[in-house]
Amino acid sequence: MNPRQKTFLKIAVALTALILLFVLLPIREWLTAFNEFVAGLGAWGMLLFVLVYIVAAVFMIPGSALTLGAGFAFGLVNGMIVTSLGSTLGAGAAFLVGRYLAREKIRAKFASGERFRAVDEAVAEQGWKIVGLLRLSPVFPYNVLNVILGLTGIKFWHYLIASWVGMLPGTLLYVYAGYAARTAAAEEPDTLKTVYTIVGLLVTLAVTLYVTRLAKNAMKTKTPLHTPPLEETP
Repeated sequence: MNPRQKTFLKIAVALTALILLFVLLPIREWLTAFNEFVAGLGAWGMLLFVLVYIVAAVFMIPGSALTLGAGFAFGLVNGMIVTSLGSTLGAGAAFLVGRYLAREKIRAKFASGERFRAVDEAVAEQGWKIVGLLRLSPVFPYNVLNVILGLTGIKFWHYLIASWVGMLPGTLLYVYAGYAARTAAAEEPDTLKTVYTIVGLLVTLAVTLYVTRLAKNAMKTKTPLHTPPLEETP
């Protein structure tokens, strides 16, 4: 099995496990209750979700569960809208924290690493292009990337727009996975719709992996970011 096949298999297994968790564990009931709550709030419910996502990003709380939950609670289209908005605004807020409020603490934690220096040099030369590629390729976790890019010299709006565009494929994949779990967990499931949704999820996974591979190949020509994972200083 070649590395590409192994990567595909790992992501497929992870997504399958997450869907099963949503279907079999109390997460299903929790999200159903959340869905009912935000539905009663209308547009305010979607706003609440966005605000929660922003807070989670600032405090470096993993957002994957929120992204999956958006697909489950809001459906595919609205889930994509609120997650894209929340993750982008959250990335912007965390970036500003890294640049202005906790700069020295974050610099002490990350800036001595070889991988940060590579990112810093690449951003200085390529700017928003590198940010977009980093978002497309899972070189750094979302939360870590938010704050360390605040230490670089990139302009805020260039960072924000490149982050938004670069995160779209991954956002779609996770929201779609949550939506697929919602479809599979329906009290009266429509078999045809369920099959169609699962096929759509697999297609989305394949496209995301392809785009990710292109981004990784592009980065290798611009900066040595294929070094070992980021290490924090003690």
